[in-house]
Amino acid sequence: MKNTSSKISDEAILMKTEPSCIFCKIVAKEIPAHIVYEDDNFLAFLDIHPQSPGHTQVIPKEHYRWVWDIPQDQTISGNIGDYFRVVQKIALAQKKVFGIDFVRSKVFGDEVPHAHIWVFPDIKGKDNKEDFEENAEKIRNELENKK
Repeated sequence: MKNTSSKISDEAILMKTEPSCIFCKIVAKEIPAHIVYEDDNFLAFLDIHPQSPGHTQVIPKEHYRWVWDIPQDQTISGNIGDYFRVVQKIALAQKKVFGIDFVRSKVFGDEVPHAHIWVFPDIKGKDNKEDFEENAEKIRNELENKK
């Protein structure tokens, strides 16, 4: 399993977490995940029960119960605008690598009590949704090409 960890600031390590939250454990690298994107404030990884190839969970690293709890203040790093820009990056990468025009997104929070947005290509039978390594690699490579 490849991890594309970027250099994370000391500030990011001091974020609010919830010890029993599975997503907080993924952020802390206590639980493995197929990470496709990471910065100081956000993490994106493949869903373990994908709706389609490349189905990605985009989460804030800091523990917020709901997406709507993420700060709106544009002067705060990791605000809601920053969050949706990451979601957009993932969706655009998925469009390119899976050769599709339609990417679905859903704001969830009922199964895991940590803010998260599903981003997944609307693909029927083109790629194997269970090929986590290949799907993660495709998305990571496209994101790297956009830097």
